Amino acid sequence: MTPPAETLLDARDIHAWYGSSHVLHGVGLQIGRGETVGLLGRNGMGKSTLIRTLLGHVPQREGSIQFFGQDMSRARPHEVARLGVAYVPEGRGVFPNLTVRENLVMAARPGRDGRNDWSYERVLDTFPRLQERLANLGSQLSGGEQQMLSIGRALMTHPELMILDEATEGLAPLIVLEIWRVIGAIRDSGIATLIVDRDYRRVLGEADRAVVLQKGQVVLAGSADEVQGSGQLSGYLGV
Repeated sequence: MTPPAETLLDARDIHAWYGSSHVLHGVGLQIGRGETVGLLGRNGMGKSTLIRTLLGHVPQREGSIQFFGQDMSRARPHEVARLGVAYVPEGRGVFPNLTVRENLVMAARPGRDGRNDWSYERVLDTFPRLQERLANLGSQLSGGEQQMLSIGRALMTHPELMILDEATEGLAPLIVLEIWRVIGAIRDSGIATLIVDRDYRRVLGEADRAVVLQKGQVVLAGSADEVQGSGQLSGYLGV
């Protein structure tokens, strides 16, 4: 696939292993500036492994990974984050013993080229629930509030690219709607996003392009409309 203009991420021929298990087999993924890409596939097909490999969490890896034109194939997670890549992991990843305010302020840093448009106030305006719970500890929040805090922390780093791994997993329907509203606002603000979520219809509705993994390989890729209209999609997703 031809990489989009102003490519933020250009990953080619990615292989990854967990011990002796060969999980990714020659995966390619490109994301352009401001673009939203959906990463689809059934459980166990390699989506989270691909994300973790791109971010430097999987040590046994091969292939070419470039962020912002820099070779990050052997980079460690903090080096990738420093370039302007934010990760909202499945399981939320907030500090349980810090307050909401402390969680947010601790994450704050200017983005690439000094960008500073996601201020503390703007994040709280985006998440009114957090505004009401600034003095609460992370451990005192509901699952949905923890997810909002995790996304808020990521926004405080002023990323160019945000990776959302199962951001709505296990949340109540009203909270899920709220999270999707925020994902739309993030996209509209010009931040590129890579989204993994079980609600493939919603992902395709939000995304510009989509990539489908099966057994650690890309089996379908194209514009969201092309992927949505493919007769193969339901078979790959088991729906």
